[in-house]
Amino acid sequence: MRKWKTRQLKLLILMTILTVIPHLPSCYAAEGYNHSYQLLDHPNGSTYYKLNVTVQQSLYEFYKEKSHRFNSDNDFAKFVTPYALEPIAHCLLEIYTDDEDFVNGVLMIVHQIPYQATVSAKYPVETIVENNGDCDLLSYIAASIIMAGGLDVVLLYYETETHMNIGVSLSYVPNDARQQAYYTTYNQIRYYVAECTGGNWQTGWRVGECPDDLKQASAQIITLENCEQFAPGQVSATYKTLETSTLSLTVSPTYLTQGSTITLSGQLQPTLQDRIVTIYIKVNNSPWTVLDTVTTDSNGQFMYAWKAETAGMYNVRASWSGDNNYMGVDSPTRVMTVLSVFFVLLLVITVILACVGVVAFLASRQPQQEIQEPPTEISC
Repeated sequence: MRKWKTRQLKLLILMTILTVIPHLPSCYAAEGYNHSYQLLDHPNGSTYYKLNVTVQQSLYEFYKEKSHRFNSDNDFAKFVTPYALEPIAHCLLEIYTDDEDFVNGVLMIVHQIPYQATVSAKYPVETIVENNGDCDLLSYIAASIIMAGGLDVVLLYYETETHMNIGVSLSYVPNDARQQAYYTTYNQIRYYVAECTGGNWQTGWRVGECPDDLKQASAQIITLENCEQFAPGQVSATYKTLETSTLSLTVSPTYLTQGSTITLSGQLQPTLQDRIVTIYIKVNNSPWTVLDTVTTDSNGQFMYAWKAETAGMYNVRASWSGDNNYMGVDSPTRVMTVLSVFFVLLLVITVILACVGVVAFLASRQPQQEIQEPPTEISC
């Protein structure tokens, strides 16, 4: 009897965990990270602009959990992410009409990010969110934006000086450099040096200017053919205040067995058609990965179905990067439990045995009928 009660208690605890835990993180949508950067229309200009950049939490966590390992110096290129930062490049191109001013605008941005020495490499999205970095992290951001703007750019790695900056191919010799324009040549192309460190964005380094201690240093040129070719989303960038948006996500069912189909559906508000929504997924303790992308219909709705082949706890969320009028947004995170076939069979057997035990227990507790003795006759 004691063993039966213990088994019943364990089953009750298990069912309670499976019922309560999946609903704990589902109530809140993640908020984005916001940073603003000052810009001048020209290095010697007087017109100021304020560029607002927003990074969705889903995009930040995707890069934070992405592999940061590299095996050689050429792997530096994988930390350059032009697509993810493309909206920043588009905003700068609204102000700057020539190559040199565009590159100097990029340098104004990275010069506003506080310098802090780091041990490990980080992707540009991480550096923007955390708002600090050293020479290589700032160089990755600058190279990503410049490449997204359509210019040829390389990383310049000074191994003996433990330093990195970038080189940019321009259509003419820089006019705004306050010293003789410095460049390095690779495949008969001139790449003008652009130093990405420095704390004063208004009077900091301009393209073509090179720190004295690097002019005689040997730089390894790292081309960017191996830069990131795909990103699950983009940052938002604008000079104006964007309207907010919302994104819902529904998962059905929340409990299922391996190989079953899960249906995801959601609604983007305001109602916008042909907007790309990225679906992120985390299985058990694995990093966030991109499951797929879907497109909203004329009602701003989307639907996606797939088979869950791995047993465990699934976290799912959807994200929209935003546009020129609306801020990007993440949906609330939904949680599903995918049970293995073995576990389901074990659970069924346990339930059956529990029912049999209940029946046996109740039967054993039924009172037995008393045997009535015939009355004793009394004679007179």
